[in-house]
Amino acid sequence: MFREKRSIWTFLLSTLMLLLMASAAFAGEADINLPDLAQVTFMGGTLSGMTILNVGLFICLIGMAFGVMQYVQTKNLPAHKAMLDVSQTIWETCKTYLFQQGKFLIALWVLIAICMIYYFGALQSKAVSDVIIILICSIVGILGSYGVAWFGIRINTVANSRAAFSSMSGEPLNIVNICLRSGMSVGLLLVSIELFFMLIILAYIPKELAGPCFVGFAIGESLGASALRICGGIFTKIADIGSDLMKIVFHLPEDDPKNPGVIADCTGDNAGDSVGPTADGFETYGVTGVALITFLALALAQNPVMGGKLIIWIFAMRILMILTALLSYFVNNGISKAAFAGKKEFNFEHPLTNLVWITSILCIVVTFVASYYLLGDLAAPYTSLWWALSIIISCGNLAGALIPEFTKIFTSTSSRHCEEVVNASKQGGASLNILSGLVAGNFSGFWLGLVIAGLMYVAYLVSGVSSITALMPPAFTFAAPVFAFGLVAFGFMGMGPITIAVDSFGPVSDNAQSIYELSMIESRPDAKAVVKKEYGKEPDFELAKHFLESADGAGNTFKATAKPVLIGTAVVGATTMVFGIIIMLEGIFGNVVQHLSLVQPDIIVGLLLGGCVIYWFTGASIQAVVTGSYEAVVYIKKNIKLDKKEASIEDSKKVVQICTQYAQKGMINIFIVIFFMCLALAFFNPYFFIGYLFGIAFFGLFQAVFMANAGGCWDNGKKIVEVDLKMKNTPLHEASVVGDTVGDPFKDTSSVSLNPVIKFTTLFGLLATEIAVTMTNVNLKYALSAIFFVIALVFVYRSFYSMRISEEKLDG
Repeated sequence: MFREKRSIWTFLLSTLMLLLMASAAFAGEADINLPDLAQVTFMGGTLSGMTILNVGLFICLIGMAFGVMQYVQTKNLPAHKAMLDVSQTIWETCKTYLFQQGKFLIALWVLIAICMIYYFGALQSKAVSDVIIILICSIVGILGSYGVAWFGIRINTVANSRAAFSSMSGEPLNIVNICLRSGMSVGLLLVSIELFFMLIILAYIPKELAGPCFVGFAIGESLGASALRICGGIFTKIADIGSDLMKIVFHLPEDDPKNPGVIADCTGDNAGDSVGPTADGFETYGVTGVALITFLALALAQNPVMGGKLIIWIFAMRILMILTALLSYFVNNGISKAAFAGKKEFNFEHPLTNLVWITSILCIVVTFVASYYLLGDLAAPYTSLWWALSIIISCGNLAGALIPEFTKIFTSTSSRHCEEVVNASKQGGASLNILSGLVAGNFSGFWLGLVIAGLMYVAYLVSGVSSITALMPPAFTFAAPVFAFGLVAFGFMGMGPITIAVDSFGPVSDNAQSIYELSMIESRPDAKAVVKKEYGKEPDFELAKHFLESADGAGNTFKATAKPVLIGTAVVGATTMVFGIIIMLEGIFGNVVQHLSLVQPDIIVGLLLGGCVIYWFTGASIQAVVTGSYEAVVYIKKNIKLDKKEASIEDSKKVVQICTQYAQKGMINIFIVIFFMCLALAFFNPYFFIGYLFGIAFFGLFQAVFMANAGGCWDNGKKIVEVDLKMKNTPLHEASVVGDTVGDPFKDTSSVSLNPVIKFTTLFGLLATEIAVTMTNVNLKYALSAIFFVIALVFVYRSFYSMRISEEKLDG
C-alpha cells in the first residue's frame, strides 16, 4: 500500500515538473490589484475604511473568545465516568484520524504549491519574497480548515458525553442546549478565525500583493476542505453501514457494545459530520468573500474609489453578522427557556428552527441599516445603491432560512415524505422504502431548485437598477447580474455561524445516543446515585433514551438542512468566480462574450463533460464506501464476540483502520481525477473549460440536493420506526435500516463532497487557465492536454477497478 502511494506521488510530481518546463513567462491579467483602502471613507469622511477593518479584528477576537468560553463551559458540565471514558475513546480514535489526514494534506499541498510557484513566480514574475508570502497564505488557508475541524471534533467529543448524561435529568431542553452550545461554539469560532485572517490580508498586506494572497488563501482552504470533506464522508459511511448491517445479521440493538463497528461509527460521526462540515463551512465562507473581492478588483479596476468602498462595505456586513449571530443565539435561548423549560414533550426541531429564522430576520434588518449609513450618502448615479445591494444580500439571508424549511418537507420526522417511506415499507419492505426515498429526493430537487432560482431571479431583476449598472465598465455591462449572484452567495453565508451551529447539532446528538448505550449506564451500580447528586432526582432510563432518540431525529433533520445551503452557496458563488477567468481571457484575446453563447459548441460540450464528471464522482465516492463497508462487514462478522458484553478495543481500532484505509484510497483517486481534468480541459480550450465549470456547478447542485434529501428521508424514516412506532428488531425496522444504508453515502459522502469539489475546480481553474493560455507552443499545449486527460482517465478507471468487490475478495 505504501509503495503504491509513493509511486503515485512520484508520478504526479514528475508530471507537474513537465508542466513547469512547458511555458515561457508571461505577465497575467489575473494578477489582482486591490484599490488603496487607506483612502476609503464613509459618512462624509468621518469614518475611515481602516477603522472599520480594525474594529472588525476586535470583534473577531470576541467571537473566538466566545467559542473558547463555550468549550470551557461545556467541559465543566457533569457526566458519569463511564460516559466520559467512552467519549475519550472516541476522541482518541478521532485524533488518530486527524493526524493521518494532516499528513495527507501535506502531500496534496506540495502539488498545489508547485503550480502556485510557477504561476506567481514564473508567469507573473513576482519576487521570491512575495511568492513565499502567497505560499504562507495558502498554508494558513489549509491550517484554518484543519484547525477549525480539529476544534469542532474536540468540542463535539466533549459535548457528546455531557448531552448523554443530561438525558437523565428529566429536562429534554438540557440536551438541546448542550448540542446547540457546541454547534454555536464551532460556528462562531469558524467564522471569526476566517474573517480575522481575511481582514489581516486586506488591511496589513500591501495592496499589490493582497489579491494574490487572497487567491492563495482560498486555494489552500479549498484544498483542505476538499480532502477533509471527501475523506470524512467516505470514512463515516463505511463505519455507519458496517455497524448498521450488524443489526440485521445478528439482530443487535442500536449501538450495542458487542459490535466492534460502533466506536468506528462514533468516530465517523465526527469525521464526516463534524470535521467535514466545519472545514467545508470555513472554506465556503472564505471563498464567497474572495470571489466578490476578485470581481470588484477586476471589474472596477478603472473606478478604484467605488471598488474600495464596496470591498470595505462587504467586510463591514460580515463583521456585523458575527454580532447578529451572537444576539440571535441569546434571544433564542430566552425564547426556548420560556417555551420549553420543564416540558417532557416538545418538538426538538422548534428551537433550531426559531434560531434560524431569528438570525435571518436580524441579518436582513442589519443589512439595510448598515448599508444606509455606509452607502446612503453616495452621489448620483449611485444614490439607490444602498437599498439595491441590501435587497440582493437579503435574498441570500432569506435563502438561509427558506432552504431549511423546504428541506424539512422531505427530511423531517414529521414530514409526509418520511411518513410515506415508513408506510411503503410496511408492506413493500426495503424495495418500496428505497423507491419512496428516491421519490423524495427527486421532488426536493425541483422545489429547492425553484427556491434558489427564484431568489437569484429577484437578484437579477434588482441588478438592473441604474446605480448597479453604472458600476460596470462598458466592456462588462453583462456582469451586473454576476455581481448580484455573488452577493446572494454572500448573503447565504451571512447566516454562516448559525448554519454551522445547527449542522453541528447532529453529530453531538448522534454520539450522545451511542455513548448512552456504550457506557452501559443502566447496569452501573452508582448510576442512580450520580444522577441524583447532580440533578436531585432518580433517572428514568427509558425516558432518557426516548429524549436522546428524539434529539438524534432533530439532528438528522438539521444536518440535512445545512447541506443544500452550502451547495447552493458553492454554485451561486462559482458563477462569480468564473468571471475572473472571463476577465483574464478578455484581456488576452478580446471579444470574449460572443464565445460564451450557448450556440457555441465549445460551451455546450463543456457543459456535458461537467455533467459526466459529476456522475463519475458520485459513483467513485460511493464505490469507496461500498468496498470499505464490505471489508468492515467481513471483519466484524469474523471477529464479533456475541458472548461478551463489549467488543475489544483492538477490534474497534481495526475497523477504524479499515475505514481510514479506504477513505484515503478513494480520496487519492478522486483528487487526481479532479486535479488533472481541470488542467486537461483548461489546456484544451478555455471556453470549453468555462462550459465545464458551469456544468460541474449546475449538474452538481441538483445531484447534491437529490442525494442529500433522499438520504435524509431514509434516515428519519428509520428514526420514525425506532422512536415513534417503537418497532426495533422487526421486519419493518430491517427494511428501514436497509433504506438508511443506501441513504448514508447519498447524504453524507457524495452530496456533501460536491460543494468543495465545485469550488476547488473553479479556484484552481483560474490558475490552470492562465498557465494554459500563456503557452506559445500550441502543439505542446494540446499534447499536455492529452497527457493530463489520459492521467485523469487512468484514475477514473482505478476508482472502480482497483476498488471493486472482486471474486477474489468474495473467496477471501
